Amino acid sequence: MTRTKKTGMRTRGGRAAMVGALGLAAVTLAAGPAFAKGNVDITAPHTAKVGKTITVSAHGDDDSAGYLHQLCLEENGFGEGWHQENCSAAVKGDVKVTARGTAARRGDLQFRAVLYGLTSTHDQHPVRLHASEVVTVQVR
Repeated sequence: MTRTKKTGMRTRGGRAAMVGALGLAAVTLAAGPAFAKGNVDITAPHTAKVGKTITVSAHGDDDSAGYLHQLCLEENGFGEGWHQENCSAAVKGDVKVTARGTAARRGDLQFRAVLYGLTSTHDQHPVRLHASEVVTVQVR
């Protein structure tokens, strides 16, 4: 009569269960939807003096295939609502845009950057892909 260890059977059963669980996890992850990754960053000064130049810049990218990208800086201040200050050209890959201007009076100016996807350089219906957080410049 030969003697077998009980731990040997448990180890094989444990290995089989682990391989099965890893296989199931791989199939689940592969079947999930793929999301495009991208981001938009904006930089602006915290404060500015009346009549001095304010420089706001933004950088954005997205890995969605088939799109040209255009980045626009938008401003909200003094009761005017959100409006575009400056937009970049439509390009593939990373996009940068800078806006310079002066404030004629005191108050808060808010800025944000919006990344759009276009199917061609003359696309009349761009798709909004990402937006940055809102930054506030206090004009004193």
